[in-house]
Amino acid sequence: MSATVAAQMIGADFLKLRRRRGTLAWALLLAAAPLVIFFAVRAGQYSSAPATHAPPGGTDSYIDALRILAVFFGPLAAILIGADAGAGDSSAGVFRDLVVTGRSRLALFATRVPAAIALSWLVAALGYALVVLGTFAFSAGGGPTPSGAMVLDGLGFTLLSSAVTCAVAVGFSSLTTSKPAALTVLIGWQLVASPILTNISSLGSARELVLREAIDHFSPVGLGDRGGRSGSAVTLGTGTAVIVMACWVLVFGALGAWRTRTMDA
Repeated sequence: MSATVAAQMIGADFLKLRRRRGTLAWALLLAAAPLVIFFAVRAGQYSSAPATHAPPGGTDSYIDALRILAVFFGPLAAILIGADAGAGDSSAGVFRDLVVTGRSRLALFATRVPAAIALSWLVAALGYALVVLGTFAFSAGGGPTPSGAMVLDGLGFTLLSSAVTCAVAVGFSSLTTSKPAALTVLIGWQLVASPILTNISSLGSARELVLREAIDHFSPVGLGDRGGRSGSAVTLGTGTAVIVMACWVLVFGALGAWRTRTMDA
């Protein structure tokens, strides 16, 4: 498959995902609504009691908003997009139509990943724009604001979190061929299983294999104190974090490609 054909297929997959308005709308809602609520609440607290509450913008709000987007709701939006990309054709019953075009099944799977990541990046970038806008627009009284380097690092972390989570979601949903099942498992893993496993100190270094911990290693702001349980935080080296993320993406990518190649049309 030539680069031109690959680019055309990726573009077609991206357009197909973008036209699924329900998925896109929910992904945008997940990325934007929590941030709007966060800044609205902080603004209301500050306006009602400025002596006891900090301004709704500034560095402290940036750190909290980045956690909301990059650690919690941004990955959920990426899971939603990735699950739709991986299992959408099978769930809609159009996989046979794609196979009879003569395209390689592996190519059909491979082009889903960059298309889904591109759309998840678009959603994450819009969410991050709200983070930056709220941080600087609501910074009252000349209080401290994030440096340019921190803003760029935050953007990079947001895009990394979204891309890795989305790639795993594409592979897993392609393996299950069921969007509801993939969403249930992946969201449960992201919101429930990962935090629980991370905070079981008896697991020791095995906790380094949790994908969420590998991604959070690259956060420009401290995340080890989330939930008030800083004593159970996992410390990874950069090389280990990269290897863990790569293994998750490669393993589920290989499983998804195998399933796409062998499943009945």
